[in-house]
Amino acid sequence: MNHEEEEDVDILIVGAGLAGLTTALSLHRLGLRSLVLESSDSLRITGYALSLWTNAWRALDVVGIGSTLRKKSTQIKGFKIASLDTGLFTSEQALDKDGKFEGYESRCVKRKDLLEAIVNELPPDTIRYSSKVATIDELGRYKLVRLADGSILKTKVLIGCDGVKSVVAKWLGLERPISDGRLAIRGLVEFPDGSCSDPIFHVKFGGGVRFGSLPVDENTVYWFCTFIPSQVPSYEEDWKVNPIKVKQFVLSRIHKMPQEAQDVVERTKLSNISCAKLKFRSPWNVLFGNIVKDNVCVAGDALHPMTPDIGQGGCAALEDAVVLGRCLGEVFLKKASEEDDEFERIKKGLEKYGKERRWRSFSLISVAYCVGYIQQSNGKMMSLFRKVWFSSYTPSIFLKMADFDCGNLVS
Repeated sequence: MNHEEEEDVDILIVGAGLAGLTTALSLHRLGLRSLVLESSDSLRITGYALSLWTNAWRALDVVGIGSTLRKKSTQIKGFKIASLDTGLFTSEQALDKDGKFEGYESRCVKRKDLLEAIVNELPPDTIRYSSKVATIDELGRYKLVRLADGSILKTKVLIGCDGVKSVVAKWLGLERPISDGRLAIRGLVEFPDGSCSDPIFHVKFGGGVRFGSLPVDENTVYWFCTFIPSQVPSYEEDWKVNPIKVKQFVLSRIHKMPQEAQDVVERTKLSNISCAKLKFRSPWNVLFGNIVKDNVCVAGDALHPMTPDIGQGGCAALEDAVVLGRCLGEVFLKKASEEDDEFERIKKGLEKYGKERRWRSFSLISVAYCVGYIQQSNGKMMSLFRKVWFSSYTPSIFLKMADFDCGNLVS
């Protein structure tokens, strides 16, 4: 290894997804430079849309892009929950008429709008595309990150924001995410005439299927359907790459729902439908595993991949970014004496980040999994429990998990 060709970077972030870019923006707001490595040759804007709850909007306001994104999204005013038997909406919870929900905010944002809003605030040389990490080595207390093209970066801080297949999480010794046994179908549909003005989160669950839809803006609706393949006799493995079969399946499962719900799926272009397996990290692995080690840590889906049942995956990534920015700001911006060991301060800063995020991540993963299990279980007792109690309590679960403040960038 020729150390003369190494490039020095104080803070290196792997992955230009939501967690990685927001962490870079948090650091930028504090006046700290970072470099973000992205394996793709351009910004990854696939994924259609994200539901963002109160905790996410607090984080977005902290990094200075909340107002920009609010102009491109519709405020969700309430929930409507459909009966499994009839498909008709039988339970409704308004968020703007009850004092106990005061201060809650929920909006759905296009992934493209969200990532571009972050990138527009970053210095132009922050992201380095076509930079796939091959190996991670050590040189004293520095980390050496070798890329597939042979280049080497030497860094004081290494942050893995590289998703469920994270190279950094693997280096830390974290277990691989676990399959949930379900598939998630997602779609985005445009209504040029502005006919999707109802600012309500519609959801139906039970019988192994969970379906929901919510507006992004007055012209766009995001919808999802999660299901258990073993409970669908007609399921075939090629569904994941066959949007025609996927669309037909969803329509067959919501045929009892009001026509407006069926129209959302029917009018979705095949190119705007995706299907993927759901995975999550064992909450015990988050609690007891190395999410932080010396000058290395993980954030976003590299830390806490979770099922989408409470809509907190992206929200938690935004929380991570603010907390991580604050902890590193305390390390690099506070005046230190000559006797202070910089790497010891980095280690303590990341340990503080890990302490703040460990239990929060554990809780989110656990609650999301339990909610998904209850919503989609097919047994008689669980169906009765869901019908009598759980459907009316679902909005409160969403809002309770969203009632979290990650704080500001400066403590």
